[in-house]
Amino acid sequence: MQLEDVQRVTVLGAGNMGHGIAEVAALAGYDVALRDIEEEFVQDGYDQIEWSLGKLAEKDRIGDEEAEAALDRVETFVDLGDSLADADVVIEVVPEKMAIKKDVYDEVVEYAPDEAVFVTNTSSLSITELSEVTDRPERFCGMHFFNPPVRMDLVEVISGKHTSEETLELIEGLAESMGKTPVRVRKDSPGFIVNRILVPLMNEAAWIVESGDATMEAVDSTTKFDMGLPMGSFELADQVGIDVGYHVLEYMHEVLGDAYRPCPLLVEKVEAEELGKKTGSGFYDYEDGGAQIPSDAIDADVRRRLLAVMANEVAGLVGNDVADPPAIDRAVMLGAGFPDGPAKLADAEGLAGLVDVLDDLHEETGEARYEATDHLREAAEAGGFHGESGGDADGEGDDALAGYDTLNVAVEGRVGHVEIDRPHRMNTISGELLDELADAIDRLDADDEVRAILLSGAGDRAFSAGADVQSMAAGGADPINAVELSRQGQQTFGKLEESDKPVVAAIDGYCLGGGMELATAADMRVASERSELGQPEHNLGLLPGWGGTQRLARIVGEGRAKEIIFTAERYDAETLEGYGFLNDVVPGDELDERAWELAEQLAAGPPIAQKYTKRAMHAGRTDGEAGLEVEAMGFGHVMNTDDLMEGVTAFMGDGEPEFEGK
Repeated sequence: MQLEDVQRVTVLGAGNMGHGIAEVAALAGYDVALRDIEEEFVQDGYDQIEWSLGKLAEKDRIGDEEAEAALDRVETFVDLGDSLADADVVIEVVPEKMAIKKDVYDEVVEYAPDEAVFVTNTSSLSITELSEVTDRPERFCGMHFFNPPVRMDLVEVISGKHTSEETLELIEGLAESMGKTPVRVRKDSPGFIVNRILVPLMNEAAWIVESGDATMEAVDSTTKFDMGLPMGSFELADQVGIDVGYHVLEYMHEVLGDAYRPCPLLVEKVEAEELGKKTGSGFYDYEDGGAQIPSDAIDADVRRRLLAVMANEVAGLVGNDVADPPAIDRAVMLGAGFPDGPAKLADAEGLAGLVDVLDDLHEETGEARYEATDHLREAAEAGGFHGESGGDADGEGDDALAGYDTLNVAVEGRVGHVEIDRPHRMNTISGELLDELADAIDRLDADDEVRAILLSGAGDRAFSAGADVQSMAAGGADPINAVELSRQGQQTFGKLEESDKPVVAAIDGYCLGGGMELATAADMRVASERSELGQPEHNLGLLPGWGGTQRLARIVGEGRAKEIIFTAERYDAETLEGYGFLNDVVPGDELDERAWELAEQLAAGPPIAQKYTKRAMHAGRTDGEAGLEVEAMGFGHVMNTDDLMEGVTAFMGDGEPEFEGK
């Protein structure tokens, strides 16, 4: 079966994940059969889809007509046979119990069309074992969505022992058609990638507290404000549900052995039915304010211990050919919101030191979870999971502007394209990104072949939603650090603004806070109609710290700049075009073409004249006489250039000039 043959998707299970997957499929244009065992359940799922589509339309993420069309594609069923009629792909989303899932497939094979492909949304159970109760194990794989499916980009596509390559490619294509990012899990292994990293990390956090080596506050302070993870370990367990992680851990313990023995602290919480947010209490009391995590209780020993356990899990996945380090990093960043992937975090800490941590703990406790894998030792000797290059695995070298972790940088023709590559974090701007952006600007500026720079953001949600507050909070609320961070952003964006080359920003989706400050450093800005822009810092008790108080006023005038900053409101693209901030607003499907057209047009201009024009305009901002002087000097300089002769000759001959910057 080819992707173009897929017309109808049946989703078995209308709970939170099921109705979410059904909504994603319907939005992608597929006819959807949503089935559950009782009319009440399936109607609740349908109502949730209707509500969610309404919220997306209310927020202008989709149009009203698109929402109505998607809802019209969803049909509900209780009868299993009717729901499977004409199904091309069957996505099973029933409770995470092997026996229940097997019973479902025993029935499904009786009614499903012979050519239908089966996929399970299991988060940890064996794909191979499930496939073997069907009549088509070669057309069976895992398709693990993350909650909530409408918002989360990651889909783990998991191969069972019998799964054909054709099936995996089909399901990866299906995920992409739904706007998701598929990550291939090459081998059926408990927990796959994301849960294989997160669940042992949660377990180790509990063991640290159980053993009295650190408090819960210290562990969560360290994971959130030192390691920069989205939540503290215990906070995350409460958010997901302590029982959910515990049951995955139980399965891993059963299949993989004593290294995954659940900590008694988790067992106690599950037995007491204190499961986290959903029960009102877990590790934190949600009827009394919830998680209150101190930012100043960071413990370096806790960080090293957690990173060591995490590195061992990465090594286990790599050594068993489940996935390679880039895939593991990508999956955990997309699925768990890590600021960097676990392989990269471990590399940054130093694998040799983490091996020592494990060896010391293993000698002290004898616990299997501290036994360093052979592959971890080999990776430590090799200089890291990504090697000593620090992750530049493509081997393209400096000429291709390779080697960045937060940016995609390439030279296409005469345009240097800088794409912020953190879609899992809404392309938010971290300290590392500022470092890499400064380097990329320097390299593009030094390349005489580059005549214009184009800025954009990866994914379909944001140009940049602002500063990565989570990763920046890892440094604590230190005023001195904050001042230095502000200066770093000012200097980096200043490099862009002061570049002698024209800079175009292509804005799609959210352009907020630091993202809008970045856009103000460009010479011209083009946005899609759906874009939302604004400076929301005052809502947080902050102020723009990367040049926003200066550049914005120069573009839209002081009155409008104060309005935008003081109100902290979000503005649609049309309004900011009227304010003079945006040069052009186009439909979303035309943005790339228009931005490239503008960048290439500017790249074809006279480089020397462009350079002196920018310098004169910038000099005149604070001193009109200085601006005129630079203008005069530039005017004189271009009189002695080949570009002038080329321009005059082309004008006289009614042709197009080919400027060379000479």
